[in-house]
Amino acid sequence: MFPFIYERKIIALNCKDKEIRALNFKPTVKIPMSQEVSYVYFVPGMAADVSIFEFIRLSKDKFVSQTLPWKIPEKNESIEDYAKRMCEEIKHENCILVGVSFGGIMVQEMSKFLKVKRLIIISSVKNKYELPKRIKFARKTKAYKLLPTSIVSRIENWEKLAFGEFAKKRAAMYQKYLSVNDKRYLDWAIEEMVCWDQEKTLEGIIHIHGNKDIVFPIENIKNCIVVDQGTHVMVINRARWFNKNLPEIINDN
Repeated sequence: MFPFIYERKIIALNCKDKEIRALNFKPTVKIPMSQEVSYVYFVPGMAADVSIFEFIRLSKDKFVSQTLPWKIPEKNESIEDYAKRMCEEIKHENCILVGVSFGGIMVQEMSKFLKVKRLIIISSVKNKYELPKRIKFARKTKAYKLLPTSIVSRIENWEKLAFGEFAKKRAAMYQKYLSVNDKRYLDWAIEEMVCWDQEKTLEGIIHIHGNKDIVFPIENIKNCIVVDQGTHVMVINRARWFNKNLPEIINDN
């Protein structure tokens, strides 16, 4: 005899004659408790399209991924006010913010107006002291104001300007991913990047940085997760590393 407890009634199954002595029961379907999911918002680098995250694939059972494209800034808009406008796209409390390069600076500013579970920056900086010397020089001399953003915004095909196969491939990548070429945006973003004035590192921030990053050299970076051979564009060409490690980094207590 094998007793089975089912909705507090016992079914006795006779193994010899297969006779079921108790059939007066109603089956109950047990629904498993729903697993908690984390909402992850990604912000791309300066002038970059959200497609830079096209190779980042987090488990849909555990994460809901959303990308936040850049907005065109208002006239004389501060980075704080811009961050508030970006926060309008956040629909969930206790979310995870992930920003790349200038997007890393933006998510830090956004986190000041949100309740976040994790704040993660990639190929970025945590304070103004981690900026390289050339950016500090550009700030001091205001050389960044001389950048020809109006010309950049009118270039429709970068490949035609490139010489050599490698240069053409790199130009094609820029053409694909660096698609935000509005002059007002470029002028605003460059100035906010160069003149970012945060002195103290935000508590609990997680910094992922490549040791081959030439935009923000790792020599200036402190307290980060180092990606060996990672470059400034590693979110694209090292996506496998992020797909493997990012879930654990997010969930690490």
